Amino acid sequence: MAAEIQLPGNGETHGIGETIDLQQQVARLQALLEASRQVHSTIHEEEVLEQVLRIVVRELEMAGAAFPGTGMSYGDEPVSNGRSAPTYPLDDRAGRRLAELVVAPPDGRDLTLYEADFIEGLALQAAVALENARNHKRNIEFARVQQDMDAARAIQRSLLPHHLPDIPGYSVAFRSDTCYEVGGDYLDLVDQPDGSILMAVADVAGKGMASAIMSTSFRSAFRAMAAGGPPLDELATRMNQYHWSEGEEARRRYVTAIFLRLHQERGEIEVVNAGHNPGFLVSPGVAPRQFEAAGTPLGLLPGMRYSSEQAVFTPGSRLLFYTDGLTEVFRGDEEFGPERLLDEFSQCKAKNADDILDGVWAAIESFSDGGPQSDDMTALALCRAAAATELEA
Repeated sequence: MAAEIQLPGNGETHGIGETIDLQQQVARLQALLEASRQVHSTIHEEEVLEQVLRIVVRELEMAGAAFPGTGMSYGDEPVSNGRSAPTYPLDDRAGRRLAELVVAPPDGRDLTLYEADFIEGLALQAAVALENARNHKRNIEFARVQQDMDAARAIQRSLLPHHLPDIPGYSVAFRSDTCYEVGGDYLDLVDQPDGSILMAVADVAGKGMASAIMSTSFRSAFRAMAAGGPPLDELATRMNQYHWSEGEEARRRYVTAIFLRLHQERGEIEVVNAGHNPGFLVSPGVAPRQFEAAGTPLGLLPGMRYSSEQAVFTPGSRLLFYTDGLTEVFRGDEEFGPERLLDEFSQCKAKNADDILDGVWAAIESFSDGGPQSDDMTALALCRAAAATELEA
């Protein structure tokens, strides 16, 4: 004897025409399970929707079905006898609407209980499959972007100096940590035709990929111009005009830069600061000296001229060039700042450039108390060994 169940929302037991026996219920569940398997068999959004439309029209023998707004339909138009066709929403787990399934019953009749129940269950499963497909697509796109960013990071790191010059009586070191995978800081050392060494620290406005691309362009121009060994002030002037001529986007990504030419045998340095943070020179027995900006950042204004400063780099002297990522480190509302950086650099007991930068970085990390890095951080340190008499003292 067939078991009877009550229809949803009705306390009455219906006659045999509206009764679903257990065999029919099992068959319905099996059909829904098979339909769910089909819609979950793909990880592509369009294929999920196509499977749903095919099941509704072929398996349920509806006159038509469609997902409005996607251009996807199957069978006849999902409107019958001028009446609104049954519509089933496909929502994600957060309740956001993913799509709507519109169904046209044959001959404009109402859906049976079995049909309505089946389509409702199918819509629920389709919503899960559709959300999974979209998440999969996003994950694939993210993985592709991450792969590209990792490659860009490796390329940018490879453009930093591979080997630092071995300068008798001097030590030189640098550190560069990007805020994101790539950044806009630039650092370089170039041998000059007269035997001197040209050093540069620069910072492209902004962070991320756009600044990294501009940094690479800046490197190419700088190396091409520096190869001929022009005067330092002329080099800065030419770099400014080149960057300006690159167009509006380049001007928006202007570059602050500080250049140094070291005449190691004479113990002399020449510096040009193009809108950059002041460079620090600490020498024994005298107050620290700062090389302030001699003009605007490169590419900001056309026709700018820059002036250079000369200084004696006596034994025991040390010099620091850096980008503003080192000073714009915060602990709450308190900034690390250039004064604290100069103090840490001046008071550091280390004599070697590498050890000095280690001390500076340790001081910054201690100050930030583990806070996240908010900007690219790059620094170049140059030291000259103390005279023998000072070492003996």
